[in-house]
Amino acid sequence: MEAYDVIIVGAGPAGSTLAKALESSGKRALLIDKQTFPRDKTCAGWVTPTVMETLKIDLTDYSNGRTLQPIRRFRIGMMGQAAVENNHGRVVSYGIRRCEFDDYLLGRTNTPKQLGTPVKNITRRDGNWLIDDTWSAPLLVGAGGHFCPVARLTGDGPGSHETIVAAKEIEFEMTHEQARACKARGDTPELWFCRDLKGYAWVFRKGNYLNIGLGREDNHKLSTHLQDFVATMKSTGRIPEDLPDRFKGHAYLLYDHSGRPLVDDGLLLIGDAAGLAYTQSGEGIRPAIESALLAADVIRQAPDFSATSLQAYGDAIAERFGHRGSVAEENFQIPGWIRMPLASTLMRSHWFTRKVVTEKWFLHQEVPTLAAGTQCAAF
Repeated sequence: MEAYDVIIVGAGPAGSTLAKALESSGKRALLIDKQTFPRDKTCAGWVTPTVMETLKIDLTDYSNGRTLQPIRRFRIGMMGQAAVENNHGRVVSYGIRRCEFDDYLLGRTNTPKQLGTPVKNITRRDGNWLIDDTWSAPLLVGAGGHFCPVARLTGDGPGSHETIVAAKEIEFEMTHEQARACKARGDTPELWFCRDLKGYAWVFRKGNYLNIGLGREDNHKLSTHLQDFVATMKSTGRIPEDLPDRFKGHAYLLYDHSGRPLVDDGLLLIGDAAGLAYTQSGEGIRPAIESALLAADVIRQAPDFSATSLQAYGDAIAERFGHRGSVAEENFQIPGWIRMPLASTLMRSHWFTRKVVTEKWFLHQEVPTLAAGTQCAAF
């Protein structure tokens, strides 16, 4: 049996960030992931400059052999209406491929790793967690996404009682002919909101790679919504006629709709395992990174790994992201009783689509970078 201080299940952005942040803490950590890296990850794949700054990523180094698509504009509309295009006049985000981004972050940590290793069995014995009767630690961190095996140990675990966002998408490298025919531009992602405001679709070009998808809170007839959207985009020439057949699915929880406990005795959840995706946009990368850094602070300072000591992490999450149940009304700019009647008009407004949809909901420009002390301690 190999003993560690912390075992992190999931080596995506949340897990790898936490592992790196703990390297100078004196805590001996182990990263476990069921996949080998690089691996495909279903995700639209864009990050804000704040994420790159928080992680202290050298953009020149990162772009050497990897996709890094600067984004300066957004094209936004409601399905069935004409889109509005806004030029921000500067780089406000970057398009990345998750297979590259996650592998890059994982490659920066010297933490011991067990990749290609699905967690089959988790037991508790004498204050320690035993993973597959091979590794043990007093603290177990769930960073394995929505269906993380560690999340099953807290509350009611993942299941039908949760209101999830379900999404289907595809990312592929276009042929020369497809790239020439595709009207979508790399520096201008397209966001198309469903008329009932229960989700949105996107077309996102990153160099020769094209990412297309649709996500909805109400996943009823998700495939039908996606097929209709793809057909419309094809008929208007926004995307090539010949797409790969198989769209991949994934699920996640919005922060304001998630009821997952974040901590328990010897347990802590970060990233999508904790249900931290932003309520309006569904973005999970920035919350994943920041939750990992907040967790690292608590782990470094906690006198023990009891639920009482780890609750400092839950308090830090609430302070950073707001208290669950109040986030949606605080962030949404228009009262609920006029959302539907005004939605069609608002989505034709340059001011609303730029200041509210893009800058507030998707870029979170009003949210300051995580405290410098937290970042410095990590990197």
